[in-house]
Amino acid sequence: MTTKTYAALLRGINVSGRNRVPMAELRTLLTGLGFGGVRTYLQSGNAFFTTAPEDERALADRVGRAVEEHFGLTVGVLVRDHAYLRAVVDDCPFPAASLEGRQLHVTYFSEPVDASRLASVDPAAYLPEEFRLGDRALYLHAPDGIGRSRLAGVLDRSAPGPGVVATTRNGNTAAKLAELTSR
Repeated sequence: MTTKTYAALLRGINVSGRNRVPMAELRTLLTGLGFGGVRTYLQSGNAFFTTAPEDERALADRVGRAVEEHFGLTVGVLVRDHAYLRAVVDDCPFPAASLEGRQLHVTYFSEPVDASRLASVDPAAYLPEEFRLGDRALYLHAPDGIGRSRLAGVLDRSAPGPGVVATTRNGNTAAKLAELTSR
């Protein structure tokens, strides 16, 4: 049987003590769904698994329902394969290799984002911070980190449309997602 490695990105878990999801329990849950090679990375909702090639949205729905049933949490879930995650890293418009992980962030979206949603954001008003829209991703260069970013909050409110799941990872984690799905 042919299998494919996917990353499941869970939004907003284990943040400031809220939406607690122990990674060992998440691994057990995903294994119970029939996925193989289940691993997690960090405590922020990055899981990896293998399964027969399947629609990413269907996999995300399946994982999301299981998390809700087991943990009692309704969280957004995105599932992406290696090709997509590698393309996000390769297409980064900022010099990722010369930036600290805290200076570069990628927000992954469940759907393409209409660029017109960001038309009201005046890039010059937020310099030296910058952003670029990619394929179901938004890149944020925040030289002082996302915690001090004035632009991050504006983008969070502007970019995703109704019903769009969005979750952000720093540049180091984005690269690691691509690496860990290549196995």
